[in-house]
Amino acid sequence: MSKPQSAALVRNRYFDELSATPGLYWLGQNTNHIESHPAVREAMLRSIEAGEFNAYAPPLGFEALREAIVADLGVPGAEALVTEGGVNALAMICRARCKPGTTLVTTDPTWKWPCLFARQQGAEVIEIPIYDSACNFRLTPEALKAHVDERTAIVYLVDPNNPLGIRYTREEIESFAAIARDCGALLVHDCTYRDFADGHTPALLVAPQGSVVSTSFSKWLGLAGLRIGALVAAPDLFEELAQTSTSVLGASVIAQRAAQAGLSVKAEWMKKVRITDRANKAMIQEAATAIEGLALPIMPSHGNFLVLETIAAGIRPEALVECYRRQGIMIRQGTYHTQRFGDRFVKISTSVPQAWVEKFCTLLPEMVAQARTLNDLPPQF
Repeated sequence: MSKPQSAALVRNRYFDELSATPGLYWLGQNTNHIESHPAVREAMLRSIEAGEFNAYAPPLGFEALREAIVADLGVPGAEALVTEGGVNALAMICRARCKPGTTLVTTDPTWKWPCLFARQQGAEVIEIPIYDSACNFRLTPEALKAHVDERTAIVYLVDPNNPLGIRYTREEIESFAAIARDCGALLVHDCTYRDFADGHTPALLVAPQGSVVSTSFSKWLGLAGLRIGALVAAPDLFEELAQTSTSVLGASVIAQRAAQAGLSVKAEWMKKVRITDRANKAMIQEAATAIEGLALPIMPSHGNFLVLETIAAGIRPEALVECYRRQGIMIRQGTYHTQRFGDRFVKISTSVPQAWVEKFCTLLPEMVAQARTLNDLPPQF
């Protein structure tokens, strides 16, 4: 008799099957599938042809890339540590500050993995519910203040929020930073989606001594599979956090060359990406509003994704995900982000070729009808 598969194996095989699906339309992971800028491709090819991958990179990242990351954020005097994706930066921060008897305070929904990292260190995770039109789907200073105390080690803020797409103002960031400072906590500002937002303010601009920013090249530049991101902080805090780094042999050389090239053409590149992203959102909005019960509760979204509510249409999010999977399209169920509110919505990525979104929209009426009858569903992650 064969032993039941572990949850880790089931999860891995789920994504392995998706990865092995020919021509899959990735509309669920907020990844960028718009054709890469020629300068980025050329930088990677030059690196490969030069055999740079035979050697390790500097442990903090190439100096030119570190400087470019700081300049791109507009935070002179800060230091950047290049990591294997933004998630590695967040894991470092949690290792440095979280321990038994401390708390990490965040929102619900939020990005789930820092919560896991905090719990692995023995900390308690406090999630403040924000999926509510009464608070405009956002954290308020009053709500944050009510959930922090002397135990709070980290206030973790995803901005723009994944999956909601709301963006905080400079005044709100200033308030959050002051609340974190008053209770002795570190404000961790996850700025993964900032390049899709209007009027975004990195916390380092308003609280350089009490905050750290994490960034990623997965979403805006389309380098998810290359695993490259960064942690950015003031020098003293940078030195503390660098002690917890596991990237002692540096991040991928090829990924760093691609990231540096991407920053050099960012203005041109993001203009193209955001035009496509906005057009895709408009298409989804038109298609969704034509079907009774579907809703887009947060428009505009400042991320490269949309939350599509299905609950009023009598559809389980998981059923809609499975219907689209059978059509070669991956979207994501709400429970990936939040157990409390996950039965309400699916998430759809929009930094993709317009043909992908056109197919999604064309299929939507049929997928909704099928989802209402679908009950036998495989596990989803």
